[in-house]
Amino acid sequence: MFYFDSTMIILLPALLISAWAQMKISSTYEKYSRLRSSNGYTGAQVARRLLDGHGLHDVPIEIVRGKLTDHYDPRSRVMRLSSEVYHGTSVAAIGVAAHETGHAFQHEERYSPLVIRNSIVPVANISSRLSWVIFFVGLVFSIPSLLEVGIYLFLGVVIFQLITLPVEFNASNRAMNVLEGTGILYGEEADGARKVLRAAAMTYVAAAITAISQLLRLIALSNRRRD
Repeated sequence: MFYFDSTMIILLPALLISAWAQMKISSTYEKYSRLRSSNGYTGAQVARRLLDGHGLHDVPIEIVRGKLTDHYDPRSRVMRLSSEVYHGTSVAAIGVAAHETGHAFQHEERYSPLVIRNSIVPVANISSRLSWVIFFVGLVFSIPSLLEVGIYLFLGVVIFQLITLPVEFNASNRAMNVLEGTGILYGEEADGARKVLRAAAMTYVAAAITAISQLLRLIALSNRRRD
């Protein structure tokens, strides 16, 4: 069976890392969502204060459904925070809100890795949807050219995941610098926010490792079919 062949072992370490990363962010977020900040600011208030302090008065903050669905949309120049973060006064909520403002700062300053990532989003989306389909057709019908096309398309996914890493780490570093620099968080609170952001960053590392492992598996399948 295609999905249960020996090459699946290539994915095992990545799957274990991904599972650990998901458990880590969930447990860390839950822990520090119970630690309230002494200043009593909500995530939305912190985000607004940081955005305004950076001259981004025209960037609105909206509520989005779900948990840990917070993001900055560079196309619409809108920050969207989950209800728990938007209304929350916890260290975790403030850390996440500040992280998203970090993305807004990157966008305003045209931070190079973010510009590159945004420019290849359409390619990455197409590659993600078509790579496996084309590769599978090439595998079933023994068409080497389609196998190569599938591999090259999936390489676009890997590149996107790798470029995402400096974008996310930089946003977290910006968040912590501004939170501590403005006195919004300090001491144990700042340490808690930093741990939340580090745990969140590990999910992106896990995604990159998984993408690389998938690419290696495609190459292994292609080589085995040729042999």
